[in-house]
Amino acid sequence: MNQKRKYTEGGIFTSLFHLAVPIILANILQTAYQLIDTFWLGRLGANAVAAVSISFPLLFLVLSLGSGLTLAGTVLVSQYYGAEDQKRVDFNSSQTISLIFFISLFLSVLSYFAAAPLMRLIGAGPEILEDSVSYFQVSSIGFVFLFMFFSFQSLMRGIGNVMLPVYIVLFTVFLNLILDPLFIYGFGPIPGYGVAGAAVASIITQALSATIGLWILFRGRSGIRIHFNQMKPHLSTLKRIVNLGIPASIEQSTRALGMTFMVVLVTGFGSEVVAAYGIGARILSFIIIPALGLAIATTSLVGQNIGAIKIKRAEKVANLSSQIAFFGLTGMGILMFFFAVPITAFFIPNDPDVINDAAYFIKIMAPSFGLLGVQQVLNGVFNGAGFTKASMLISILNLWIIRFPVAFMLSHKTDLSYEGIWWAFPISNLIAALAAFIYFKQGYWKLRLFKRRN
Repeated sequence: MNQKRKYTEGGIFTSLFHLAVPIILANILQTAYQLIDTFWLGRLGANAVAAVSISFPLLFLVLSLGSGLTLAGTVLVSQYYGAEDQKRVDFNSSQTISLIFFISLFLSVLSYFAAAPLMRLIGAGPEILEDSVSYFQVSSIGFVFLFMFFSFQSLMRGIGNVMLPVYIVLFTVFLNLILDPLFIYGFGPIPGYGVAGAAVASIITQALSATIGLWILFRGRSGIRIHFNQMKPHLSTLKRIVNLGIPASIEQSTRALGMTFMVVLVTGFGSEVVAAYGIGARILSFIIIPALGLAIATTSLVGQNIGAIKIKRAEKVANLSSQIAFFGLTGMGILMFFFAVPITAFFIPNDPDVINDAAYFIKIMAPSFGLLGVQQVLNGVFNGAGFTKASMLISILNLWIIRFPVAFMLSHKTDLSYEGIWWAFPISNLIAALAAFIYFKQGYWKLRLFKRRN
């Protein structure tokens, strides 16, 4: 059975499983870069870790723009692949690569020269300013390579070839484990670059992964073949990519900004509350990994079935994926509810006040994990159908219209104090999930799907 028929026919659960598990694994491996950097930089001291930590929100913001734009490649490629239109798969892939390359080049140059004022703007102190600027500047050079690999990964996901990017990420993570200490501390003729050395190591691995990805795409033996002569700007195609990609970029960027503003809100209640919030945020990031993995798999599967004009099957994919997300993540939430105290004590073993606060935060938030999963999966459905604006609006509703205002009002205008911030999470998860579910059931995402399929 060929790959195309596998995802437009046969068992839906099997298709979801085959797509989602490698994507989740790739997301876990991507986080390993941060862990490896933190491990080696921690040997330089607290200031080294702080220099990287203060750079991360801005780096994440730029990367959100890039990964959002590459989603357009997943959507278009999955639909044309499902329609068995290989020429348009290759053409849209070529156009996506070309557009993302020039956008990443622009962001790379802009970020490099804006590094110093940006670090000062977010409050980098004199003890970490130089290191934070150098780390951000070196990292910005790698944006082109990173965005190229994001594009390759998105295109492969669009046709259901999800394991190939995992192998590349796995290889580069192990390579980064070796290169990090080499460039941070130096060895033999290789000088030690300190904090910037972690960024140098990342650039090398990013360049390697991008080169491998582009070689695979130009070679054309893995489901997509890109061509230089198809990279000349085609305005209607580029317009469609931008129309699909910009809302996804806004969605991911506002999510990054939303979490940053929540941290600002928490800092007003002291370091113990910040620590408790940090532990809860780590648990939430752990839950987000399978939720996003299932959502991306749903995007690809829905897109392919829509391209094959199998709308009923696409709807069945959405229903099954939502059920898996709801019951699976609710189950994880129940476990975390009952084990909230030992989970918290694992992070901070000797501070009973922080343990109590963080455990209470987890207990309040955990029962709504299934709702968060439903919202993410339905966003994946809308993305697969090409309605990326719907996903953007639901995410903005969750973070900016509900969560942040509710957190502010409950923590500042009621007796709940900082615990009001905890309650904002389940409230926003419930409302956003309901909004996504109602929009899904109304069926607007199934309308006008085949217009402008040139």
